[in-house]
Amino acid sequence: MSTATTDLLTTPLHALHLELGARMVPFAGYAMPVQYPAGLLREHQHTRQAAGLFDVSHMGQITLRGADAAAALESLIPMDVLGLGLHRQRYGLLLADDGGILDDLMFVNRGHDLYLIVNGACKHADLAHLQARIGARCAVTAHFERALLALQGPLAAQALQRLLPGVERLVFMSGMPVTWQGAELYVTRSGYTGEDGFEIGLPAEAAEPFARALLAQPEVQPVGLGARNSLRLEAGLCLYGQDIDRTTTPVEAGLTWAIQKVRRSGGERAGGFAGAERVLAQLDGRAEVARRRVGLKALERIPVREGAPLQTPDGTPVGQVTSGLLSPTLDQPIAMGYVASAHAAPGTRLQAIVRGKPVPMEVAPLPFVAPRYHRG
Repeated sequence: MSTATTDLLTTPLHALHLELGARMVPFAGYAMPVQYPAGLLREHQHTRQAAGLFDVSHMGQITLRGADAAAALESLIPMDVLGLGLHRQRYGLLLADDGGILDDLMFVNRGHDLYLIVNGACKHADLAHLQARIGARCAVTAHFERALLALQGPLAAQALQRLLPGVERLVFMSGMPVTWQGAELYVTRSGYTGEDGFEIGLPAEAAEPFARALLAQPEVQPVGLGARNSLRLEAGLCLYGQDIDRTTTPVEAGLTWAIQKVRRSGGERAGGFAGAERVLAQLDGRAEVARRRVGLKALERIPVREGAPLQTPDGTPVGQVTSGLLSPTLDQPIAMGYVASAHAAPGTRLQAIVRGKPVPMEVAPLPFVAPRYHRG
């Protein structure tokens, strides 16, 4: 392992990553595998064609318990928590009082608790925020010691059902508790690649044997953070800290699809969440939305990376790239970024400045690659 990662935290799969020849890098305070010997391109393609296994144990698992837990969480996020069915999952946005995004997360109604999965770099701040804001209304408990694995790709269900019979009956954004060799697991049919797949929360001591059992399946290969990033960008999914952060609102970020009607103006439980005044005013058109997140395709074969300035063809500054790379699936440079709202329509021609030179770009609809979630 490189000296750059020696003082970082490690996941329960650290020894396995080294055994498999992974190149380790610092990420969210952890030593994480960026790629294995097969390389990013093959790992990306394998996930699109079969099943890739990702270690995402750096992410935070938190539970909320108590009769008031759902209502308490609704005071912090603009999502319908009270109406969420048993073992159903939703995407959520933890908002600051001014409507900025503190983190994005997934949450599941497991009946006896609400199970949250938050981003690794934000998990300690998220925990403190939840405890400070709703800790008097429900029990907020961190389970940061637990491991989290993701199995993604069109053959993920085929491989996973051999170890966990019954998971193939799950549909997108649903979950179930499962026991494997005496360990209590919780599995959701979801993920961060745009492909069908599963996320599996499990005790740390079960992580390595379970990962080895998955890797023994002919469909499964290990995949690192590099391909995870290219897969999620093709799927038009945001990376917290790059595409969304404390300075962006859900409306600016194009995430209003995640705000259910019941929480919007005129809904049964409209507002009542952190930042509601600003977010609903933007959503309703009562407040200006100065910038918007857009997809971008380069019209030349020049990758455009995070931080590249965006201009109109005459050189007027209009925004900045937040994520960008050469798409392995499309074999074309793609990116996301924020531009002034007047320049956000698909088909708008812009240019990115890369090493001092303009690269022609076109605003493109998201996602770049159509998702293949299993909806039943």
